Amino acid sequence: MSTYELILTLGSAAFFMALVAYVSYRMTRGKEQGVDEYFLAGRGLSGIFIAGSLLLTNLSAEQLIGLNGQSFMGNMSSMAWEVTAGFAAIIMAIYLLPKFLGMGISTLPEFLSQRYDETVRRMTVLLFLLGYMCVTIPSMLYSGGIAVLQLFNVPELFGLSYTQSLWLVIWVVGIIGAIYAIFGGLRAVAVSDTLNGVGLVIIGFLVPILGFFALGDGNMVDGMKRLATTHPEKLNAIGSSTDAVPFFSIFTGILFANLFYWSLNQYVIQRVLGAKDLKEGQKGVLMTGFLKLLVPVFMLIPGVIAFHLYGDNLASGDLAYPKLITELLPVSLMGFFLAVLLGAVFSSFNSLLNSIATLFVLDIYRPVFAKEATDRQLIRVSKIFGTIVALISFVVAPFLMYAPDGLWTLIRQFTGFFNIPILVIVMMGMLVRTIPPIAAKIVIVFHVIAYYFFVFGLRQLFGIDHGISFIHGYGILLVIEVLFMWFMGKYRPVMQVNRRRPVRTTGMTPWKYAMPVSVLLVSSIILMYVLFSKIGLAYPDGIVSGWFWPITLVLLVGTVFLWRFALKSWHTRYTTYLEEEYKRAE
Repeated sequence: MSTYELILTLGSAAFFMALVAYVSYRMTRGKEQGVDEYFLAGRGLSGIFIAGSLLLTNLSAEQLIGLNGQSFMGNMSSMAWEVTAGFAAIIMAIYLLPKFLGMGISTLPEFLSQRYDETVRRMTVLLFLLGYMCVTIPSMLYSGGIAVLQLFNVPELFGLSYTQSLWLVIWVVGIIGAIYAIFGGLRAVAVSDTLNGVGLVIIGFLVPILGFFALGDGNMVDGMKRLATTHPEKLNAIGSSTDAVPFFSIFTGILFANLFYWSLNQYVIQRVLGAKDLKEGQKGVLMTGFLKLLVPVFMLIPGVIAFHLYGDNLASGDLAYPKLITELLPVSLMGFFLAVLLGAVFSSFNSLLNSIATLFVLDIYRPVFAKEATDRQLIRVSKIFGTIVALISFVVAPFLMYAPDGLWTLIRQFTGFFNIPILVIVMMGMLVRTIPPIAAKIVIVFHVIAYYFFVFGLRQLFGIDHGISFIHGYGILLVIEVLFMWFMGKYRPVMQVNRRRPVRTTGMTPWKYAMPVSVLLVSSIILMYVLFSKIGLAYPDGIVSGWFWPITLVLLVGTVFLWRFALKSWHTRYTTYLEEEYKRAE
């Protein structure tokens, strides 16, 4: 990259980032910085801002690099982590969101305090804080730093070593992201996320389009035909036991991991808890489910395109996406891409930082140390704590380069310490009213110990390698813990059930199209798997098999029928169910 191209790239990136910051400032200025405004955007977020923020919070540089690398080396099976998120979005929108909004909670541990007791609340907060601070936040910064280094060759540009460049990029990215989170609050984060989300979608579609032109020697249609007919096995999402994601692992671990992430993970659901009413919250969550269906297009298809263009000429699959960007994207758009890439990194980082500060202030500092603290004091403490966490993450992040099994594996393994136990105690606490608080405490302690031995301890301490994926471990421990809590609820029932009284009396009417749109989302997920299978684009003897169109037609007819039925019948029943639940809670 010449000096002119470097100046053009950095200048245009700075312009786009400044534009996002300015628009975010204009849309959030004048808002009173109370606790609800700072942590939950005044509970006034609309569906489009919720969806935009959820998408950018979820998508990050590691996915742009990692998922495209997976499809370059293998096939489309890794799309399971993205596409099946729609099922979790439906459960969140239809079942959990009305309960959370009705209770007026600000954090998930606050619900656990109401359902169980304060000790369960503290234990859950501790799990979240340790997981976010030690692994999740540093990993976001590290993956963003790696992406910038790979795409723009920072060591060569500035004459630094690789390690020096990584430290530099992490600190620059981290400081800018922290400014949004610490000084802007959730509304500023949500607005900037949505604007960056628009840019991500534009770039996301532009890269495969340019790739199709390159594959077809200037003809986009020819490029698409080549992709579908040459090495069609690369387009198969039905993973075998040797692929990155075996298909049946969707049902043993991935669905549970997605359910936790999209329904109970504080830094994700905090956007939904900031919805101005149930309708907007449901719109935002379900819209996110549809946006996740687009992820394979710009996080997996480019990897397959890179395979066709570069074959075995790349030393690593992680170089596939950077290679496409540097080869296909015009210099005039490199600055825009850099701004979008950094926007995705900022979003994940500042969302985590905002949420960890929210958990500390609302679930530890206020109830334990300062019950009478004013909003101004709580926000000040939040900013101090957020700054401390940010500085710790800046120091920890570069050391993740020494992770023995790679970043992706490290993140998912350590997430397992808190995702399943929290999922179990929340869902069982909602479904079985007689479960005592001691059951939740035992599950948390048991899971941390058992999961450690399942994933690390048996091998480290006893040299035993059971050969079972940690993803299957999610499902195994979940079943054990669900059975234990059911047993405790049946044979050691709590004598006095905590009543979860609603505090929100307005804005609790469900979205009219929540049930029909959920039907459409399920059908779309099924269609994605039909499309990326041997029935569809992975068919070895043509573009698609003879079964593709009949199956698609049947799916379309079934979707239309269920849409009409859901609109006429299920919506009425669902509204009645929510009204009855609300009355019983009172």
